[in-house]
Amino acid sequence: MDKGWTSLPGHTEGYQHGVNPFLDFAFSKGYTVWVHHGERISHMDSESDESEVHEGFVDDNHGLLINETFRHVLEGDKDADGPNEDVKKFYNLLEEGKQDLYPGCKKFSTLSFIIRLYLLKTLNGWSNASFTTLLELLKEAIPHLNIPDSFNKIKAMVKDLGLGYNKIHACPNNCVLFRDTYEDDEFCPICEASRYIENAEVDMEVDKLKKKPVPAKVLRHFPLIPRLKKLLLCSKIAKSLRWHEEHRSKDEKLRHPADGQSWKDFDRLHPDFAKESRNIRLGLASDGFNPFRTMSISHSTWPVVLVAYNLPPWCCMKPDYVMMSLLIPGPCSPGKSIDVYIQPLIEELKVLWEVGVETYDASKNQTFQLHAALLWTISDFPAYAMLSGWSTKGKLACPCYNYDTSSCYLEHSRKMCYMDHRKFLAMDHPYRMDKRSFTGDVELRSSPALLDGEQIFEDLKDFENVFGKK
Repeated sequence: MDKGWTSLPGHTEGYQHGVNPFLDFAFSKGYTVWVHHGERISHMDSESDESEVHEGFVDDNHGLLINETFRHVLEGDKDADGPNEDVKKFYNLLEEGKQDLYPGCKKFSTLSFIIRLYLLKTLNGWSNASFTTLLELLKEAIPHLNIPDSFNKIKAMVKDLGLGYNKIHACPNNCVLFRDTYEDDEFCPICEASRYIENAEVDMEVDKLKKKPVPAKVLRHFPLIPRLKKLLLCSKIAKSLRWHEEHRSKDEKLRHPADGQSWKDFDRLHPDFAKESRNIRLGLASDGFNPFRTMSISHSTWPVVLVAYNLPPWCCMKPDYVMMSLLIPGPCSPGKSIDVYIQPLIEELKVLWEVGVETYDASKNQTFQLHAALLWTISDFPAYAMLSGWSTKGKLACPCYNYDTSSCYLEHSRKMCYMDHRKFLAMDHPYRMDKRSFTGDVELRSSPALLDGEQIFEDLKDFENVFGKK
């Protein structure tokens, strides 16, 4: 059997012509198919896999946003709740973008081609003027091409999809964000630093050209709530968000976060949240680009991303489902002042937890109140200190030992040394009685207790944290 198709991209016709006969051969021989961390394939899983074969940069926007599942939504279902006005507006926009790029075009729709062009502009750093010039040239060369003739029109179309972001000015010393009560301030209320870049020549140009001054720091905030609502507007993704409850193998084997103790404990503590399987469980990750200044530039930017763990394990870590939430500007790590920058995200999470948001589920053609909870953070050890508030250096660096950390300072190497790890072993482990290989003493102490939330709250309730650099 020819295996050349295995090296082809999954969206190509050659790949399809190769993989289909291979699967027919495998099933004809009675082979048992196991996929995805040991899960047996089901009808729903096969649909997910089929859609994933077509993932990539070839018109996947058409498959993800504009598919046959939207048609019954626009027509309506008398026996179901149906979409609200905002959802209908979104679907109508997609229907408009579903038009052929030109008469007879089968590969691209208007919307998918525009998104591809917009992606190329972003990846290659095209200026707005050059992009508009390209659009004008395409329209001149192909008069029947159904695309806008300027960058501003394309930008407005993409913005109407609800996938934009907000620019929030920040203090150059990371003290505050210029929003809410500080929205109109020109100087930081804590360190009194200027909100804008102070430069005499720039100021003269601003007065001359009547342009807005340049902010010293800008936080990019990608709203989470619209993105979660958009996930449920695609019926296949909406079904996948219920996978952990409806299709997961519940045989006590650890294949998915839903099999873990944290998920089960959370369901036990919050039964009302657990009753709705579509409620989102989130994980948060953050790290810096060029955090140790090993590249030719010293600037470091910190993205904050979120992952929806309701999805099957073969989907939840795919780039398609990882949601950018914040883009924190450099040039240095925000340190503990990351708390200043994540305020917009925390406000959204509080709304999602306490109140919820009205959301339309395309797979069930009904509206429900969507809630979400942040269960985990994912980071390396330096970023762990920023996100958790527990210092990962010094005498109490170990987050597991916490206040019982056994540490000593090595004077000659000028480093902290952490000892007594045998306390975490089972009480009958032979290493506990091994004097020669360790410190010369037996270890009979039990492992330290983990800090619980109530204890942390009591320790920190009266603590005043001052952000920024004065």
